[in-house]
Amino acid sequence: MSSIEDRIRAEIEGHPVVLFMKGTPQFPMCGFSSRAVQALKAAGAVQMHTVNVLEEPEIRANLPRYSDWPTFPQLFINGELIGGCDITVELSESGELARIVADAQKA
Repeated sequence: MSSIEDRIRAEIEGHPVVLFMKGTPQFPMCGFSSRAVQALKAAGAVQMHTVNVLEEPEIRANLPRYSDWPTFPQLFINGELIGGCDITVELSESGELARIVADAQKA
């Protein structure tokens, strides 16, 4: 197991809600990351942990292999990959994301 995989795992397991994104919640650097952040905020994710993959080239290069998901952003809740922007927005629109986030923040 490489140290970058250990680091990715530590990020995912160390926080209930983790978004690997381009940029930051305040300054998203792509539309998909921006929409994912907006969906999470709308779902009440107050303790969202984000990792800016533009500043973390090793994570950017290795996370798609680790998660078996090719694109960014990538949302993990309670250690599980939820998906990217489209799935996050769909879950938000259905109300499911708010329930998942609330459960994660209680745990």
